[in-house]
Amino acid sequence: MAHKTGSSFEYGLAFETSCVVGSVAIGRGAEVLETRTLSRPKAHAVEFLPTVKALCETHHVQPSSIQRVYVSAGPGSFTGLRIGVTAARMIALGVDARVVAVPTLEVIAHNAFEIDPPPPRVAVVLDAKRNRVYTAAFVHQDGAYVPTCDAIEADPLDFLSAQPDDCAVLGEGIVYHRAAIEKSSRPILPQSLYRPRAETVYRLGFERAERGEFSDRRSLVPTYIRPPEAEEVWERKQRQTGS
Repeated sequence: MAHKTGSSFEYGLAFETSCVVGSVAIGRGAEVLETRTLSRPKAHAVEFLPTVKALCETHHVQPSSIQRVYVSAGPGSFTGLRIGVTAARMIALGVDARVVAVPTLEVIAHNAFEIDPPPPRVAVVLDAKRNRVYTAAFVHQDGAYVPTCDAIEADPLDFLSAQPDDCAVLGEGIVYHRAAIEKSSRPILPQSLYRPRAETVYRLGFERAERGEFSDRRSLVPTYIRPPEAEEVWERKQRQTGS
C-alpha cells in the first residue's frame, strides 16, 4: 500500500509512554497543537487511547488525516513502551500513516534547553534496577543534543565518572541513584526536567521524518537494552530445567 503524500500541513500524533506518567501530543506540520498528560501514574492501559481520541476530536482531526505517528521508543518502562509502540503500529497500519521511533533518552536530554544557558553536555539516567541505570551522553551541537554514545545499561558512578566534568545529569534515575550520582561530582539538573514529554517526541520525530528516518510499521519494537524481567525469569527457569 502506498503511503499518503506528506506535506508541511499533515497531521501527526506523538506518544510518550516510557515513564510512569504518559502523555500524547497532536500537531500539524512542525507545530504542536496540544499536549495532554494522563491524569495519574501508570494509567497508560486505561487512559491512553481515550486521550488520543479526545485530542483528535478536539482539533477536528479525522483518523484518516493522520499521516505520521511519532513514538518514544525506549528505554524505559517495559509495559508502558509496549503500549505506546503497539498503539503506534496499529494506528499507522489502520490509517496508512508512517512511524518514527524517537529514542527516549534523547527526548529527555532536550529538556535541558530550559536551562539558561543550556549545559554543553548532558547525561540522561533511568533506573534499570540492580543498582544499574539505562544511560547515554549528549553534546549540545547546532541547537540540539546529539548522542555521543549508544544507550547502555551501566553502573551510574562508573558511567558518569567517565564523562567530562561539565556533563550535567537529568532523568528519573536520579531519584533512585542519587548517592552514586552525587559521588560522581557531576552537576544535577532540577527534577522538573526529568520526565520525557510528548511534545518533544513530536518535534524530534518531525525532524527525523523530514530527514526520511522512518521505521517499519510491522517490525517496530521498543528499545529495551535488556530483556524484560519476566523474560529473564522464564529463560532462567528453562536453563534450570534443562529445556
